[in-house]
Amino acid sequence: MSSPADVPAPARRFHDEPLILIVQHLRGLLPRGSARIEVPDPDLGRGRYPGERVGPESRLVHRPLRGWCDLAEGLGCRLLTPRGVDATHVALTFEALGDEASWHAGGARDEVSPAHERYGADSDFSRVRKLEDGGFLMPWLEALGRVRLPAGARVLDLGVNRGDELAAFAWLEDAPDVSFVGVDHSVSALAEARSRFPDARHDFLAADLNALPEGLGRFHLVVSVGTLQSPGVDDHALLRRLVQQHLEPQATLLLGFPNSRFRDGEVVYGARVRNLREPDLSLLVKDLSFYRRYLHQHGFRTFLGGKYDLLLTAVRGGSDGGEPSHGAE
Repeated sequence: MSSPADVPAPARRFHDEPLILIVQHLRGLLPRGSARIEVPDPDLGRGRYPGERVGPESRLVHRPLRGWCDLAEGLGCRLLTPRGVDATHVALTFEALGDEASWHAGGARDEVSPAHERYGADSDFSRVRKLEDGGFLMPWLEALGRVRLPAGARVLDLGVNRGDELAAFAWLEDAPDVSFVGVDHSVSALAEARSRFPDARHDFLAADLNALPEGLGRFHLVVSVGTLQSPGVDDHALLRRLVQQHLEPQATLLLGFPNSRFRDGEVVYGARVRNLREPDLSLLVKDLSFYRRYLHQHGFRTFLGGKYDLLLTAVRGGSDGGEPSHGAE
């Protein structure tokens, strides 16, 4: 015999009620693990703003599907594919997300693996394919499209892992002819990168970012996504070394600062410090302020974009492809 908690609650139908009432209703159901509601079909109100009334009934108000996705994220849920109910309503199911990915705080698997393989080929992190998510792919392509490289340019990727970000160079219109040097502490991830980029011009090195190998030389572009803020990395010292020792006179830095976390296979917007449930962007803003100020002082123009990774593009010399220039403040 099933208990009351096992019996699914009937889906409540909403028409023109304020969104806050829907939020309160969902919060009351989500301790069960999921919640189902019926709402006006988002497609009925195409071209209207959220909250505007739509026909054929005057009691229907429009809310776009994007808004429901944002609501699910704010409630710590995934939104299942909407299912049609009738001519005016669809059913939405919200499922509570599970725990955060192990690599954010160090899980049991990390404790039995070598420290340098925390993000290796056999780690939980290896399941992530960020460039299969539009929230990562489109900003990254936009950032790469902003970079202007000469033929034969050298590109350095710090924290290259298996080389996902480098693969995107080939997807650009008029893809530049460049050579890659990737640095990472995971030997297994580097092995994957070498198999993806077998050209002898490319080189992938196992090293600590705090002690870059001697003889790296200078580069026209340095990229690093989600690595500089890693525990144990002295990012300020690394940035100074890059600017002073490893950049050509005309060069670009493309740096990614995580503004998201992963829960139960889903990306969740907003950087969060350990021991806080809610996103807290204060440390992220502080880091970005330091980077921009330092780079401006050394003759760079900067542009900040991105979503789940905030992408800081810094250009010194030449043209930045027509994007706005931001001088030192």
